Amino acid sequence: MTHLTEGIKAPDFKGVDQNNKAISLKNYKGKKVALYFYPKDNTPGCTAQACNLRDNFLLLKKKGIEVIGVSADDINSHKKFETKYQLPFPLIADTSHEIINKYGVWGEKSLYGKKYMGLLRTTFLIDEKGIIQKIFLKPKVKLHAEEIIESLQNI
Repeated sequence: MTHLTEGIKAPDFKGVDQNNKAISLKNYKGKKVALYFYPKDNTPGCTAQACNLRDNFLLLKKKGIEVIGVSADDINSHKKFETKYQLPFPLIADTSHEIINKYGVWGEKSLYGKKYMGLLRTTFLIDEKGIIQKIFLKPKVKLHAEEIIESLQNI
């Protein structure tokens, strides 16, 4: 569970996406950002989530929301994931866990009764001023874009 809370300034970050392009939260000043952290490229839940965001990308853009994905996978993995599913948004390769740790989304997970450390699927909706407006601790992977859009009504 993240140590961050709604209503505080989002930690700035710098990273590199699947196209080897530098990405920083500062690049998105004046825009809403859905910063979504996901465990692994090409896994069922992560693919469903990415495809839901892809399928609703134009609607999210129309609502003024930029989408940025982050995982610990490397640039090559992200590039294959982007190409395979035609993803229209940047995927930051955070192999050093710098951004993951800043946002507090690395923690204990459980699978079939076994505990292990991993990336906790979490999305931060950040407003134009860089303030975290909403934190989705367990986003619905097949309906995530709809969750994000719906949350705008309460902001």
